[in-house]
Amino acid sequence: MNKLVRSLTLCIAVGACAISAGAQDQHEADSLLSVWRDASRVDTARFDALNLLLQRTFHTITPDSIVRLGDQLFTFASKYGLKSRMSTAKAATGNGHYLKGDLVHAKEEYAVALALNNRNSGALNGSSAVSMAQGDMAQAIEYQSQALAIAEARHDTTTMISLLNNIGANHGLQGDHATALIYIERELALAEKGNRERDVADALLNMGAAYVELGEVAKALDAYERAMRIAERMGNRRQIGQSLQLMAVARNIRKEWEKALELGSRALGVFEEQGDSAELAMVLVSLGSTHQGLGQPEEAAHRGERALRIAQSLGYLYAISQAAGVLYEARKAQGDAAGALAMHELYISSRDSIANDESKQKLLQQKYRYEYEKKEVLLTAEQEKKNAVAAEELRRKNVQRNAFIGAFGLMVLLAGVFFVQRNRINKEKQRSEELLLNILPEEVAEELKAKGSAEAVHIDLVTVLFTDFKGFTAMSEVLTPKDLVRDLNECFSAFDRITEKYGIEKIKTIGDAYMAAGGLPTPNTTHATDVIKAALEMRDFVAEGKAQKIAAGLPYFEIRIGVHTGPVVAGIVGVKKFQYDIWGDTVNIAS
Repeated sequence: MNKLVRSLTLCIAVGACAISAGAQDQHEADSLLSVWRDASRVDTARFDALNLLLQRTFHTITPDSIVRLGDQLFTFASKYGLKSRMSTAKAATGNGHYLKGDLVHAKEEYAVALALNNRNSGALNGSSAVSMAQGDMAQAIEYQSQALAIAEARHDTTTMISLLNNIGANHGLQGDHATALIYIERELALAEKGNRERDVADALLNMGAAYVELGEVAKALDAYERAMRIAERMGNRRQIGQSLQLMAVARNIRKEWEKALELGSRALGVFEEQGDSAELAMVLVSLGSTHQGLGQPEEAAHRGERALRIAQSLGYLYAISQAAGVLYEARKAQGDAAGALAMHELYISSRDSIANDESKQKLLQQKYRYEYEKKEVLLTAEQEKKNAVAAEELRRKNVQRNAFIGAFGLMVLLAGVFFVQRNRINKEKQRSEELLLNILPEEVAEELKAKGSAEAVHIDLVTVLFTDFKGFTAMSEVLTPKDLVRDLNECFSAFDRITEKYGIEKIKTIGDAYMAAGGLPTPNTTHATDVIKAALEMRDFVAEGKAQKIAAGLPYFEIRIGVHTGPVVAGIVGVKKFQYDIWGDTVNIAS
């Protein structure tokens, strides 16, 4: 267990906070632990602090530690009835079991997480990874499609990267390595854009595996070595082991047996130290192939048998097929015809279970979905154009016919229609302008009208404000839906007036939460004070309402407000029903 793991475990157990990491990591860990330990804090804030700490240290602590923290988060969330966060906690526990190679328990935890919240993209992503490992590619694709749609809508880069990784791997397991490489390149681009070194290393490892299957071993080794350098710089033992194991596979392909043996043995030591059963099975397969190449069938059989036992205990279908392949070659070299035949049959059956027709069909559906939808849009537009031309031709003929009946009357009529239509169009245009400005900031709306799109921008200093109501779920059970919506509308309408008063941009409402920000889309130097003044006025408005409700013996709202200043990325989401939104750690901390 490294220093960071040891310190984190101590912090959770007895409240210590000396995380042995860089100064920035130390400061962030101290802040998050301080929030978690503070019993006076809002329950959701305490949960989110510990959950964020888990995310920050996810790839530096052991899988068992992740499971324990996930269980602790679930117990806490259950105690306070935080249903969506109970789902988050179960997904975290599932991740820990998955990293341990315990696919059965991982699947169970993800299922509970989805039962609590079926839009938990992390749980969907984890479920897809388990399904892939167990050879159920059709189910994996279903999970991936659902999760990717949710992640894209939320601009959740972390989940998108993970999903692109899994989708690429899925295509690779189906033998479509060129398509797999396309998804992996998207994964790498997202990771590099966000300076996410761990994700960059993962993408490079996936890219190398795709290159191996495409016969470009030199490119594969280059990708693996780049990943290895990043992993060593970060001290990420799991990625170091993966890099070593995959380099060993590449050396096997080149028949560089001694080099492959040295790399594979190092990888074996890493995964035995980490207790990662799934990776251990794959490195044993690689070593079995190396010993076979060195003319050591007994040692190859020993490695293959151990790999097969581990893979079968995990239900890891891909590893089962690979271990069976190694054992087939070893048994054949040993002159064990019956044993070789049995292993060959196991290899074929497990391989065919992975590459079944249903999975291939769904992969094709996924692959061409976007192209099909684009084609449908073009066909619809073309048909509408033809209809418009036909309608215009019919109108022209009618005008000509009616001209013979009464040219002067028609001219008067057309003139009247023209003026009426012009006035109506002007009114509709004005109304459209007002609606657009009600949805988007004026500067963004003008850019959208001029260019047909609006670029996302980075703003160095913005002050973000979040509000929500304490005990909102309990109140929703007491009030009628009509009364609940009426009270919410009263509060949010007042908040709208307050934000307008102080020149703050309202971003959106989400359930009982209200989000706004100062200093955008046009930066200014007063955003922090503007937002604080608005926050205090919102607090006072809700306090007055509370006093009135208490006097009347009615349920009342109590507000919670979070404010944080820092950089954000701002832009428009979607291509219809536009929404101006902001993203970044500043937003997350305010929330």
